[in-house]
Amino acid sequence: MKTYKTLLFEQNGATGVVKVNRPDALNALNAEVLTELASIFDEIARDNSVGAVILTGEGRSFVAGADIAAMREMSALEGRAFMLKGQAVMQQIETLPKPVIAAVNGFALGGGCELAMACDIRLASEKAKFGQPEVGLGIIPGFGGTQRLPRLVGKGMAKYLIFSAEMIGADEAKAIGLVEKVYAPETLMEEAMKLAEMILSKAPIAVALSKAAINNGVNVDLPTGVNFEAEASASPFGSEDRLEGMSAFLEKRPAAFRNK
Repeated sequence: MKTYKTLLFEQNGATGVVKVNRPDALNALNAEVLTELASIFDEIARDNSVGAVILTGEGRSFVAGADIAAMREMSALEGRAFMLKGQAVMQQIETLPKPVIAAVNGFALGGGCELAMACDIRLASEKAKFGQPEVGLGIIPGFGGTQRLPRLVGKGMAKYLIFSAEMIGADEAKAIGLVEKVYAPETLMEEAMKLAEMILSKAPIAVALSKAAINNGVNVDLPTGVNFEAEASASPFGSEDRLEGMSAFLEKRPAAFRNK
């Protein structure tokens, strides 16, 4: 994995930890951070030694939005290009064929909330704060917030959060379905690692195809979705992992998956 200016990377077993590292700017997303996120997730996609990813932030913020100082100087065309760049990165993370866990350690506002929503699972510190404050700045969420937020929390709640620009805490975020679990700040990364290891103990091909089936099926009608599920379910039946998983179950032993 190459060295990045705005990101830190470390690997613990098969779990890669990506940390946004602009603590002086509360890890705000500028063009450079987005470019580096795209690059590192491209590396992760090709690196067979990384089976799961934890995404977090350095210091007291996960990601406190996009870089407002940079956006203030953008023209309409430049703003559109910046939003398209952000959307592409979020889509890249969302469709990565490996599970991505957001460990939200602090502020997840604007682009930071959108970044967390692009991950598969969101774990939050009790001190985490979430919000889409864009309308208070004269813009709208542009990295996918108007689309992913209603899919997670419902249309009415999404409109409430976006129209009001209200910032909410971790417990409320969990109550509305924006966050899956909330932990004490000092245990957040430990719990994220435990979850990654739990997922990694399962068949990688099955996890990857489950992710694809959910992502592709959630926004279509049920018959189309279950048809996609049927097609996705066929591939694991031809894998060694399927034979190993079922044999291990019948033999009452832990499975040793190899993603084949």
